[in-house]
Amino acid sequence: MSDHTIPIEPSMSQLRSIAVELLAPSPKTQGTRAAGDVVRVGSADGNDLVIADGTVSRFHLELRRDAGRILATDLGSTNGTRIGNASFRSASVWVEPNATLCIGEAEVRVTDDALLSPEPAPDRFGGLVGTSPALKRLCTRAHKVAQSDVAVLLLGESGTGKEVIARAIHDESPRAAEAFVIVDCAALSPTLFSSELFGHERGAFTGAERQHIGAFERAHGGTVFLDEVGELTPELQAALLGVLERGKLRRLGGQKDIAVDVRVVCATHRDLREAVNSAEFRLDLFYRIAVVLLEVPPLRERAGDVPALVDHFVKEAGGGAVSSLFPREAMERLKAHRWPGNVRELRNVVLGALALGETKEVLEGTATAVGLTDLAEQLSDLSFRDAKQRMVDAFERQYILRLLDRAGGNVRQAARDARMDRSYLMELIRRHGLKQA
Repeated sequence: MSDHTIPIEPSMSQLRSIAVELLAPSPKTQGTRAAGDVVRVGSADGNDLVIADGTVSRFHLELRRDAGRILATDLGSTNGTRIGNASFRSASVWVEPNATLCIGEAEVRVTDDALLSPEPAPDRFGGLVGTSPALKRLCTRAHKVAQSDVAVLLLGESGTGKEVIARAIHDESPRAAEAFVIVDCAALSPTLFSSELFGHERGAFTGAERQHIGAFERAHGGTVFLDEVGELTPELQAALLGVLERGKLRRLGGQKDIAVDVRVVCATHRDLREAVNSAEFRLDLFYRIAVVLLEVPPLRERAGDVPALVDHFVKEAGGGAVSSLFPREAMERLKAHRWPGNVRELRNVVLGALALGETKEVLEGTATAVGLTDLAEQLSDLSFRDAKQRMVDAFERQYILRLLDRAGGNVRQAARDARMDRSYLMELIRRHGLKQA
């Protein structure tokens, strides 16, 4: 595993919240200050600090605590964010307390605020496993929102367990006795999506030999979980918005409206605020599905949960003692790994170790299994050119594997995530003999 050290996150009682103050506010701006463990700044309603300035993007900047420090993330704004003479866009930087940031033509000061008081977290929330501060904060918010009926948007990397959280929200809600229906938006064509969500009548299109009841009707009284909602085309976004606004749908080929009562929980690995800024996602639909926004932390931000997760996966698979399969040294390597595939990747490692009866080969098969020092020793007998090529080949192969895994095998999405030309990604896939969806 990597020698990278994961920073230890302080307990909630040790953390201060963040305060963001607008300097020289314009007459149109109502509020001038916002505070919390996460503060979002932009010109659109729904931000914690709303700045009525044409140079400020709808969702411009997010500030949060990360391992006790303040992390500023530009959400793909049009004019970027500046600190001193340095500017950044669609990126994150560490900022010090009392720093002044330029957001378009507006300026804000970031300071430490009051100590955060830890909120009581449920002992367990659905199938989530772990006791890290990051997971506890998520469980506390998810448990609260489960008792209401508002729409929830889950943001998080692939493999973090968004479906597990969505199901737990349903199971903890007053709708628990009714259906929980899952729709994978990324796996459906536009025609199939409309049919899957809203249903169709017999003869509505070629191949429609019988009536089909859609997900919204099947979930009447319960919950619809729209996974990867960020992949919807503009036309499908409009169709979904119409049903959410009216509370009624019409099956394809149908002649009458059907009233539906569902709670909608959505998830995506994309930051839809960036998609709103770039006009790829409708702002009005974002407001509809993100009444509450829950961010699911990647596994690298809650490394302390790795032993509990390993124990859970071993028991789930009916394996033996965790200590014999993952001794202390192996467990420390697991905790230090960056886990680009998150909990899903960890589960695969555990199942692989159970199948082989040992951890060495499985651990060394992960992307960062061998440290740079070990690699240098292995390649030291080669020429510099050959050693470099070997390193580049290994990096490209592992990077593309993880990239495709996060995108669910969707090459177009993978190219977009990596900010690379799709044809070049296709060439790399062919060069390394990798499979594609």
